[in-house]
Amino acid sequence: MASARDRHLPRQRQPELEHDYARSTSLGYEAPETGVVRCLSHGFPTPLARWHFHDEYELHLIVATSGKAFVGDWIGPFQPGHLVLTGPRLPHNWISMDLPEAGVAERDLVIQFAHEPIERAAEQIPELAEVLPMLERAKHGIEFFGLSQRAHEHWQRVKAARGIQRFGAFCEYLADLARCTDYRLLSAVQMQGADDDAQMDQINAIVSRITEHIAQPVSLADVAAELGMSESRFSRFFRRATGNNFTDFVNRVRINRACQLLMETDRYVTHICYEVGFNNVANFNRRFLEIKGMTPSEFRRQADHRFGGGGAAPG
Repeated sequence: MASARDRHLPRQRQPELEHDYARSTSLGYEAPETGVVRCLSHGFPTPLARWHFHDEYELHLIVATSGKAFVGDWIGPFQPGHLVLTGPRLPHNWISMDLPEAGVAERDLVIQFAHEPIERAAEQIPELAEVLPMLERAKHGIEFFGLSQRAHEHWQRVKAARGIQRFGAFCEYLADLARCTDYRLLSAVQMQGADDDAQMDQINAIVSRITEHIAQPVSLADVAAELGMSESRFSRFFRRATGNNFTDFVNRVRINRACQLLMETDRYVTHICYEVGFNNVANFNRRFLEIKGMTPSEFRRQADHRFGGGGAAPG
């Protein structure tokens, strides 16, 4: 029985890090020697379905059941045809809520692949560079629309092939995804490429400052002055680089930090509000609802389901 002291300790809310050495073939994983691209299919419930992250990209196609998806700080519904690319170290989980009593044998068709081989190959094979912007966006999680049938066919071809034929089939899959314009980013704010490295360095410095000193007041006028720009020029520069106006970006960064605290700690919502830089709870609640589509309390309640049944490891 837990002691009084134990009951006051914060609950464990961190995602589990999945290591390659733990990927047993008995659970459906392909062996490392299979190559850069590995396939996995699993049903539900399964020990593979849990709130976790890893160093590889994963392309998930849900083919059975519906429920709640958890990707980073995004929470939303899924159903058959749900197609998502998660980037390295982005926590994720899918919890089915309409299971038959015996469960389902096949729910998720997955492809895993690492970043470095693709990036290094793209240096010598320009055609591969076509997918790099999409892989950059995948660090936020990408949901694709209108591709579920083709994605299923792609997965079957990749799964059936080996060697260079598998890599070729995988590239066809990636090409379809890279050309898809009907998608949305799921977690956090979108970062797009700036015009040159110097501008990207400036943007990264601004973003780092906002992120690292999240509770400190920051104004467009002050940042523009530091960079020697007029406010209007800085606004155009910032929107081109990040896809957001400055105020919206700051609010999104603060709300995303609030999401992390709501998911990983038991701190009161009112405390989190001030900790992430909002000066009153009403404004915090309003901005949170605008960005996440639910209140902070509802977000926390729904986020608690990401572990599965009782908050344990079964996504």
